[in-house]
Amino acid sequence: MPRSVNHVASRRRRKRILKLTKGYFGGRKNVWTVAKNTWEKGLQYAYRDRKTKKRNFRALWIQRINAAARQEGMTYSSLMGALHKSGIEMNRKVLADLAMNHPEAFSAIVQKAKNAQ
Repeated sequence: MPRSVNHVASRRRRKRILKLTKGYFGGRKNVWTVAKNTWEKGLQYAYRDRKTKKRNFRALWIQRINAAARQEGMTYSSLMGALHKSGIEMNRKVLADLAMNHPEAFSAIVQKAKNAQ
């Protein structure tokens, strides 16, 4: 009995991954085993870095809030404590956006937090 290998399906599988690695450098784009390993590793990096991205943005927001708070004569930690005590519920993303794009609104929030202490 002849051996059945199903070249159509295996070729389709290889072509799909080689198409995904198009544009990679050297053998990473056209050598099957290298391309497959590179593609799989890229998926691992993508998964890991989706989580890292959230950390990086939170750190960026904190730096921006801290810089704007220091211009108002407060530190980041004292500002966040004052906001919590005064009952102003605003996340860091919104505070950082206000600090960058609407400094007068940010300073009004800081004054309200200072007065509530």
